[in-house]
Amino acid sequence: MCSSLCNKKRERGMTLVEVLVTTSILGVVMIAVAAFQYNVINYNRSTQIRLTNIQEATSILKVMARELRASAISANGSYAINAAATSSLVFYADTDNDGLPEQLRYYLSGNTLYRGLIKPTGSPSVYNPAQESLKTIATGIVNSPTTPLFEYYDGTYAGTSTAMTYPLVLTSIRLIKANITIDTDPNKSPVIKTFSTHAALRNLKDNL
Repeated sequence: MCSSLCNKKRERGMTLVEVLVTTSILGVVMIAVAAFQYNVINYNRSTQIRLTNIQEATSILKVMARELRASAISANGSYAINAAATSSLVFYADTDNDGLPEQLRYYLSGNTLYRGLIKPTGSPSVYNPAQESLKTIATGIVNSPTTPLFEYYDGTYAGTSTAMTYPLVLTSIRLIKANITIDTDPNKSPVIKTFSTHAALRNLKDNL
């Protein structure tokens, strides 16, 4: 009789141990699965951020290059390039195809890239700074002195020529290189990458 009861107690004790062991194993497995899912989600999110940043940078450069290639003498007869520096550029281009070139201003302030636009008014035409329409183009720009936002080349540019030095002769500019340097994924260790485009000033080109 005692032997039978003792065996039953032992069976109950072993079952409890087995439940505890199974629960522990299940917990470890669930933690491992959760960690794996977190890593996958985090990787996918990081990849998406990186791709989005890259797409935005290339898209901005595409628009900028198109406008630069269309640069022309202003509505009041001023030269196509109004002002040029390493982190800012003012030029004229007819972006709305109304026959009157607008004044465009791209400039970097801190880590933010802006685009300003002024439509000519009056006769003779004037570009009133108070009427500038300003738009934020991109944030998180990390250009450095070694990779300026803009570089300028004259008519001797042959693919590997050195950029023009300062002070610039605006009327000698025939090609502009735009560089956008970004951290492709701010949530991870810095992954700095520079995207560039060249734009020849078609309406002013001579021997390019």
